[in-house]
Amino acid sequence: MKNKIFADGFCFKKIFIFFVLGCLLGTFYEEILDFIKSGVWESRKGLLWGPFNPIYGFGVLVLVLFLGKHYKDRGIFKTFIYATLIGGITEYLTSLIADRIFGIEFWDYSNRFLNIGGRTTIPYMLGWGLAGLILIKVIYPFLSKLIHKIPIKIGNIIYYILFIFMVGNMVITYTALGRMEMRDKGIKPYTFIGEICDKVFPNDYLYKKLPLMKPDD
Repeated sequence: MKNKIFADGFCFKKIFIFFVLGCLLGTFYEEILDFIKSGVWESRKGLLWGPFNPIYGFGVLVLVLFLGKHYKDRGIFKTFIYATLIGGITEYLTSLIADRIFGIEFWDYSNRFLNIGGRTTIPYMLGWGLAGLILIKVIYPFLSKLIHKIPIKIGNIIYYILFIFMVGNMVITYTALGRMEMRDKGIKPYTFIGEICDKVFPNDYLYKKLPLMKPDD
């Protein structure tokens, strides 16, 4: 009988783990890069609790979701082109959703070279392509082997704890941001959830916890 392997094959658990790693490493990447440029260390997280930036997590998730399953059958050039398009579209849509739904601006590339609506740029898309190529061709197979070595009981415990924490973290964060957008428009809370958000997550608190976020003028 074949021994069971944690997160075996191309499965949701493995994709979710890559999402969490993307959220975590993306935050540190931005913080280090910003520190090198400005000499000031500033939090670049996108959730209320923990050093997680879902923008990078979703970018990794989408790349793995679309390119991970048949990565061996796809050449380097095709992987790079697909990753470039997927990364650019994801970044553009993330900016658009944050603007239209929450009324906030995580970034503005309007003054950058070859920008697309200020939401992404051609050079950044090429950067996504290179990062996606490395992710799919190098990191994905390497980490998959490491993940498979985790004892299945321990792996499942870690997975369920992370899943509950991350889902709860995102739901509360985006509920609070959504309520902030309504509050800025003078809309009173419809339910007790909105009342709780107004008391626990006022604007000053949210801008302090999420310094990456800027109000959309």
